Amino acid sequence: MGIDVHKKKWVTTIRAHGMELRTFSMNPSPKELADHLHRNYPEGIFKTAYEAGFCDFWIHHQLESLGLSNCVIHAADIPTTNKEKVHKRDQIDSRKLARELEKGELNALYVPQIEQQQLRSLCRLRQKCTQQGTRLKNRIKGHLHYYGIVLPKGEVSRYWSAAFISELESYCTKKTAGSSCLRFLIQELKEQRRRLSDITCELRTFCKRSGFSDMINCLRTVPGLGFITIVTLITEIIDINRFNKFDNLCSFVGLVPSTSSSGEKERINGLTPRRNKYLKHLIIESAWVAARKDPELLQAFSLLIKRMPKTDAIIRIARKLLNRIRYVWKNQTPYKTTLQS
Repeated sequence: MGIDVHKKKWVTTIRAHGMELRTFSMNPSPKELADHLHRNYPEGIFKTAYEAGFCDFWIHHQLESLGLSNCVIHAADIPTTNKEKVHKRDQIDSRKLARELEKGELNALYVPQIEQQQLRSLCRLRQKCTQQGTRLKNRIKGHLHYYGIVLPKGEVSRYWSAAFISELESYCTKKTAGSSCLRFLIQELKEQRRRLSDITCELRTFCKRSGFSDMINCLRTVPGLGFITIVTLITEIIDINRFNKFDNLCSFVGLVPSTSSSGEKERINGLTPRRNKYLKHLIIESAWVAARKDPELLQAFSLLIKRMPKTDAIIRIARKLLNRIRYVWKNQTPYKTTLQS
């Protein structure tokens, strides 16, 4: 069965022995689908597939609990003809899923456990909260610049310390609409920072309950990695052993080039747009720090920048750093600078 999943309805195609038996619309309910199959096809062996999307993996868990063998598929990995692209409909998508599932041409995504998925959601919420804080800071700076107020430069303003925020509040003493606007923005920033602190505390608590303390302590020995970076790595990757090769891990993170070749012509188009958006930039940022702390990475970076821009060189350092993270994670051993890339 191929299931084209939507919020209000599902379109399901049933195939058996190379023939399409039925395509129909139904309510978005795994139990209703399981009851229909057991009622109309008693003693059958059922395999289902649907595309990963907004609903994530709760459908998978329910289908598996009801006795159906399910797999979740990345939409870009489903073989598609040009006709199916031009005439895209829900019925065509479900037929395509059922056809390729019967052929055995689909590669299933890794499905985390519910507890792991929940910890991942909390970690992603923290990143969204950080982004909101950055937007608030930009709004405050834009508001001050709009009225010609020049902010002091230095470490205090760079990191938005408590002293700097107190100085900003001194601009709110006047009883004007502009001062009120600035006061509301600063209050929102304070509330956002408090929320960010609460989320971080909750992350630390749940990481201890989940038994990640030893892993976090081990990965802390890798230069350039802090608590948030480590937790993001753990919650996004979950099981490092699911990547048989290092290239597969690089592809998952997004540190591989996209190529276009035909005949004798070959063109490299930079990093592939397909990546884990929570890990790619995090690893690259960590590589800048690691290149300063690790002598071997610093030496490699110094050699690379002689023949390429720094922005290209740091991508190669990020791959080296990711390889070191993989080694430490797989072997459960502290990081040593004598490791070979």
